[in-house]
Amino acid sequence: MIDLKLLQKDFDALSAKLSRKGVDAELLKELKQKNETLKEAKATYETLQAAQNAMSKEFGIYKQQGKDVAELKAKVDANKLKINDALEAQRIAQEALELLAMAIPNIPDDSVPEGADENDNVEIKKVLTPRSFSFTPKEHWELAEQNGWIDFERGVKLATSRFSVLHTEAAKIERALINFMLDFNAQRGFAEMSVHAIVNRAALEGTGQLPKFENDLYKLEGQELFLIPTAEVPLTNLYQDEILPPEALPILMTGYTSCFRKEAGAAGRDTRGMIRQHQFHKVELVAITKPEESEKVFEDMVACASDLLSALELPHRLVRLCAGDLGFGAAYTVDLEVWLPGQNTYREISSVSNTRDFQARRAKIRYKDGKNNTLVHTLNGSSLAVGRTLIAIMENFQNEDGSITIPEVLKPYIR
Repeated sequence: MIDLKLLQKDFDALSAKLSRKGVDAELLKELKQKNETLKEAKATYETLQAAQNAMSKEFGIYKQQGKDVAELKAKVDANKLKINDALEAQRIAQEALELLAMAIPNIPDDSVPEGADENDNVEIKKVLTPRSFSFTPKEHWELAEQNGWIDFERGVKLATSRFSVLHTEAAKIERALINFMLDFNAQRGFAEMSVHAIVNRAALEGTGQLPKFENDLYKLEGQELFLIPTAEVPLTNLYQDEILPPEALPILMTGYTSCFRKEAGAAGRDTRGMIRQHQFHKVELVAITKPEESEKVFEDMVACASDLLSALELPHRLVRLCAGDLGFGAAYTVDLEVWLPGQNTYREISSVSNTRDFQARRAKIRYKDGKNNTLVHTLNGSSLAVGRTLIAIMENFQNEDGSITIPEVLKPYIR
């Protein structure tokens, strides 16, 4: 959640920054109005409380002087009722402001490029040169059919569209990728964690998926429980509502989970193949840091994901997201896009974001900073989306006869 103190300090500056992310002007006006209502409610309460304090002192003087206190007592009692009403009005105004604020995205960093969508993202650099083929490379679904690796039809039969089943060699490569990624991240200092795929509403509110993106989540019927869209949710919320000792930071974690997304906002996109699935596997990086350390940890996370792709010999590029393409909780983001020769384009395979104290304020994650409790910074990044990595291997390591070579680093993991 954004720092509501910034509303009082400089609403116009805050509004200008959020408008870069496409936040509706009317929503910002409503936010300002609710903030003004809260300020008025607080002022009313403080005025009544000051009057109460003054009358209480006067009450004592009356008693010392032996004066009749009946009239003053009636005023005190009447004012108490007004104070109770003012407290309730303040509570209602506070809740209304916080509820609306939960739907406001993080403030983009000043370094984030201007732009409306992915077409305005800025390339940072390319890593590794795409292979030159002596034949026309096939797309992954053609290779999947030829090698019998992925069964799209039976995936649909078992569930619905955007589900698929991996066979034999593909299933082994998927398992090998997961183990290789976890080992690679562990060597970079990220502790391996195993978390569950079901979380409560508070966890999703903490990392920013709720309330705004409820339609994209799978909810368990009759319960306030949801299937996770990413391991970022359980990993970050392990420390929900805690005050951490400073020596415990930074906390660096990696974990493998299945992820579940309705993809409600992606209708008609990538309907063929495995690019966009309702259930997929992902290895995640999550960091919890002191504010002054988060920039360095962010760079380390980007390097970790990039080096992992390089170890797999997969050409890729790093892209800085523009304001209009920035995620809800991100202050700034670097995407890693892998080269897919069958599609003749780069496609996102990892997204590394620094949310600063946005998630920490929602999830109440703090650390002891001297005598003060200070909000941490939280960061997250894919390392990597397993299915898309499998696709990239299929397309980049294909041979003219349709067979697929296994990357050298994965061979020890395949039995």
